[in-house]
Amino acid sequence: MLTHIDPYSVADCSEAIVAKEINTSIEINAPAEAVWQVLINFSCYAQWNPFIRSIQGEARQGATLEVFIQPPGRNGMTFRPIILALEPGRELRWIGRLLLPGIFDGEHQFQLEPIGGNRTKFVHREVFSGLLVPFLWSSFAQPTRQGFEEMNGALKAQVEP
Repeated sequence: MLTHIDPYSVADCSEAIVAKEINTSIEINAPAEAVWQVLINFSCYAQWNPFIRSIQGEARQGATLEVFIQPPGRNGMTFRPIILALEPGRELRWIGRLLLPGIFDGEHQFQLEPIGGNRTKFVHREVFSGLLVPFLWSSFAQPTRQGFEEMNGALKAQVEP
């Protein structure tokens, strides 16, 4: 019978978790507030967004969304992320998970950075972590990056006068 666990004999599980990131950005010739208004108008995504085809739910911290994405050349998928951060005019960030935390998690972030002259840098990134990331990365990284870039360009076209 085991009555004592030596903490030095147990491996640190955090070292086993692999994280990969997709990070894209684009400069938009419009103020951050104008970009923000398009970004949080979820009901219009189907009209302009080639990657995130729909979002249902309320834009507030802690809310659960229903998101349908369609990476270029791939089948679409629906997932239900939770909004981790919502700072009007600056950031929208959510986390989506496959089954349980630590299996395959994606922390998705939209960030708006004013760069002067009524221009905005739109940063679109996601950090993927979990046990399945090393096995799945090569199958989804490129189409996902392409989807991010297509969305960035479509957002720019939607916002700019």
